Amino acid sequence: MPTHFCHVVIDAADAGASARWWSEALGWPVTFEEPDEVVIEPPEADGVGFPLVFGPVPEPKRGKNRVHLDLRSASDAEQADLVERLVRQGANPADIGQRDTPWVVLADPEGNEFCVLDPREFYTATDTGAIAAIVVDAVDPPALARFWAEATGWDLARSSAAIASLRDPAGTGPFIEFVHVAEPNPVKNRLHLDVAPFAGGDQAAEVAQLLSLGATPADVGQTGAESWTVLADPEGNEFCVLSPR
Repeated sequence: MPTHFCHVVIDAADAGASARWWSEALGWPVTFEEPDEVVIEPPEADGVGFPLVFGPVPEPKRGKNRVHLDLRSASDAEQADLVERLVRQGANPADIGQRDTPWVVLADPEGNEFCVLDPREFYTATDTGAIAAIVVDAVDPPALARFWAEATGWDLARSSAAIASLRDPAGTGPFIEFVHVAEPNPVKNRLHLDVAPFAGGDQAAEVAQLLSLGATPADVGQTGAESWTVLADPEGNEFCVLSPR
């Protein structure tokens, strides 16, 4: 049985402040807070999506993130209102090479880029929640999507040389999307995905299966005493395999 997505983990110089910023941005409550981890989760009214887990790191952000969040809007007016509110809250316009695009690129106070999307039927016709998509840069989007589809059992919703999208078979929550870029991953990601075996599963067996699909062991400074295993997907994006749940 494949693993399943659990969390999106975000590195931060100040995990508490970053979590509270995103809590206000999304309307999600803080559900857990310790010095080394702060969690926000979608409320029952939103009901879909992954918890966002913020952890402190000493190193500063370097360059454009390879993984980012796309926020959903249902109308032009909602998009404009959301952008205005987030800028008032402390977001800044970000330049990642976009030109005249219908979406707006901002950065949170830690410099993490994210997009406020224009209304699109691809997202608004489905129950994504506040986050429309978790977007991963990819040299080969279809190939990377196939790896993650096999790893998690998610369905391929669309696939082209430019973009490939995965969707939870339940039909809810954000898409996982792989968008073409020319350059490979140069540094450790500041956002990554956590996966886990289902309850009663075998973590070691799932790690072995992921390695057979093309994942590789990754060193992000872990000691080896952790309950999770750090791997990288075929394009070098780190992810953690947690204990069964």
